[in-house]
Amino acid sequence: MTAAGPGARAAAERAGRELEDATALEILGWAVETFDDAFCVTSSMEDAVVAHLAARVRPGVDVVFLDTGYHFPETLGTRDAVAAVMDVNVITLTPTRTVAEQDAEHGPALHDRDPDRCCALRKVEPLRRGLTGYRAWATGLRRDESPTRAGTPVVGWDERRGKVRVAPIARWTQQDVDAYVAEHGVLTNPLLDDGYTSVGCAPCTRRVAPGEDARAGRWAGRSKTECGLHG
Repeated sequence: MTAAGPGARAAAERAGRELEDATALEILGWAVETFDDAFCVTSSMEDAVVAHLAARVRPGVDVVFLDTGYHFPETLGTRDAVAAVMDVNVITLTPTRTVAEQDAEHGPALHDRDPDRCCALRKVEPLRRGLTGYRAWATGLRRDESPTRAGTPVVGWDERRGKVRVAPIARWTQQDVDAYVAEHGVLTNPLLDDGYTSVGCAPCTRRVAPGEDARAGRWAGRSKTECGLHG
């Protein structure tokens, strides 16, 4: 499969259909076989499930993490623990400006005034740069997380970046994730045991109340539901 060109999107969509009923390991195996070193995993360090799965298929796989400058200490600690104990190569991406530099240019607390702009500067643009050398990337998106993710294909085309996006656990439920974590002792963010069901930047993330969907704590009180990485 070529990285771009008229047939790349069709090939990715065809792979998504063919792999719809495949296991997560089979999907990742296809990605590694197809893209070799031009494949990476992205992780928010909410947990290390996809990184763990990918390392079983390809030890030493690149795991890309976005350090926005606004993360909880627990998230950075999870990243450091993953780098120390798992057979992966953690790569940390950072925005072009520090938080202080962004405050000076755009005013303080941009995340409160224009969260879409803040995400664009601190997530979307750094990931675009960080994925330049890859032809495909894996994410931990799951269909059960929210209505906006219900149609996530296991393999699809990332139009914005011109790359293949792999979602090996798209069909999993939270129960599947919990079972995998328990069976394999996978590292998870401590905040998941403190009322958070989805972990993002500290200023824009709150605990989730009983009965709310898993991502209700992200940008609470706003119409915003996604950071733009997967749109």
